Amino acid sequence: MPIYEYEHVDSSCVRGKIFEFKQSINDPRLRQCPTCNGILRKRISQVAFSIPKTNTDYRNLGFTKLVKRDNGVYENMTRRDGESRYMVNGKPETAPDFSKTIND
Repeated sequence: MPIYEYEHVDSSCVRGKIFEFKQSINDPRLRQCPTCNGILRKRISQVAFSIPKTNTDYRNLGFTKLVKRDNGVYENMTRRDGESRYMVNGKPETAPDFSKTIND
């Protein structure tokens, strides 16, 4: 569940002037503090994203990165043991082994 930040408009309470509140994304925003019934406003918070930076990061996260090298030829930048370095269109034996990355 997402964590949202709320700020007391007039005063503070035990929760503090600004506090975090865990609620579903479908829940309506809080208008009153659940502790002191003070008026609240929802704050815009920073969001943290972790974006893979290297081919190894992509591979470790289960992604396959193919880079076009020629007409119908792709280099597998995230190849695993036993996989071909190049995937050639029309040659299924050169395709990445997705059973190593996709599971239930």
